[in-house]
Amino acid sequence: MQAELLIHAQWVLPVDPKNRQLTDHAVAIADGRIQAVLPYEEARRSIQAERVIELPGHALIPGLVNAHTHAAMTLMRGLADDLPLMTWLHDHIWPTEKRWVDPSFVGDGTRLAVLEMLRGGVTCYNDMYFYPEVTAQVTAEAGMRAVIGMIVVDFPTGYADSADQYIAKGLALQDQYRDHPLIRVAFAPHSPYAVSDAPLQRLAALADELEVPIHLHLHETHDEVVQSLRDHGERPFARIDRLGLMGPSLASIHMTQLEDDEIQRLAETGAHVVHCPESNLKLASGFCPVAKLLSAGVNVALGTDGAASNNDLNLLGEMRTAALLGKGVANSAAAVPAHAALRMATINGAKALGLDDEIGSLEVGKSADLVAVDLRDSHTQPLYNPTSHLVYAAGRHQVRQVWIQGHQVIKDGAPLTLNPAETISAAQVWGSRLAEHHQG
Repeated sequence: MQAELLIHAQWVLPVDPKNRQLTDHAVAIADGRIQAVLPYEEARRSIQAERVIELPGHALIPGLVNAHTHAAMTLMRGLADDLPLMTWLHDHIWPTEKRWVDPSFVGDGTRLAVLEMLRGGVTCYNDMYFYPEVTAQVTAEAGMRAVIGMIVVDFPTGYADSADQYIAKGLALQDQYRDHPLIRVAFAPHSPYAVSDAPLQRLAALADELEVPIHLHLHETHDEVVQSLRDHGERPFARIDRLGLMGPSLASIHMTQLEDDEIQRLAETGAHVVHCPESNLKLASGFCPVAKLLSAGVNVALGTDGAASNNDLNLLGEMRTAALLGKGVANSAAAVPAHAALRMATINGAKALGLDDEIGSLEVGKSADLVAVDLRDSHTQPLYNPTSHLVYAAGRHQVRQVWIQGHQVIKDGAPLTLNPAETISAAQVWGSRLAEHHQG
């Protein structure tokens, strides 16, 4: 067999159905796809590779999938900390967005986010923000994979003045990136409290017609549920279900306020949950019942949320928090084991975005989106179980190599497709502007 690249790692964690941990294996890559995953000695005999990369002490894993974020909000990192969600939104974030968010803001903020995510082993992310065409362009230029949300809200912003205009712009974005190798799109109505019935029903029909996902904040806080009962006479979950959005195309974000019948309905419909544990903890929004969801057969993915409420885009750290919090909420040390947390950050995220045939595991025929994590550091030694160390001990500074579609984007920890100095300088300029305005 001919291959362009053969990567030999001490451990290969393919995140396959058996959750195997393969020792002294190699992954062969050609034309941006995985050709084989096999023992290294066998690979040496059977594969003629143009280039061989040796990674002793490394774990090779699928690229991480950040299934929910707002990339450009990195420019608001730390702007309004230690506040409850609605105070944070109404008094700080939304006024700042109204004053500052434009294509330049989104471009520079997205570039900063992409740099951070790539360095942390994230190869694909699912975004929701204004000026999604800018987010898509910056992400594609960096060689990163993304699902770009076609944002919809009822109220006017600098980006659009009505739900109809948001949808029209989203459909234009869908046409532009229909055949792009790295960029997909999803409808992204912000939340039930920010979008009225008619646009939500229209999005349900369009998502079905175009076969694209729907990305929606849902049941994030107790107050959201109380408000919906007051204004609509039903819980947000029931309203979304009644309007036709509940199904396999829906990625429902947060889901901290769930009753048992709602968990069962999620399983029946095939809708996905994206868990954002650190953002939920920081905003005191509540606890997603991850162990219950997984036991019911619901696909649970993992997201960071935006850096304005997290305050980082560190999916390795999110895995650890998800595993620990899942145990605490379930009152069981066996709940959300390490291999389940790794699946949430890889194949489950890919499935929630409709990309599980393409990414999320190291299997023959899939795109070569891979991450090498160096486990030789002091805090990941001695090593008994590489999956456990990835979840409970490793840090993102140990991400050393990253490939997307077989193209290397991080080499020895350094980015190859972005200029860190320019990216950070642009962020600092925005920081000075926003700080002066926010304090004033």
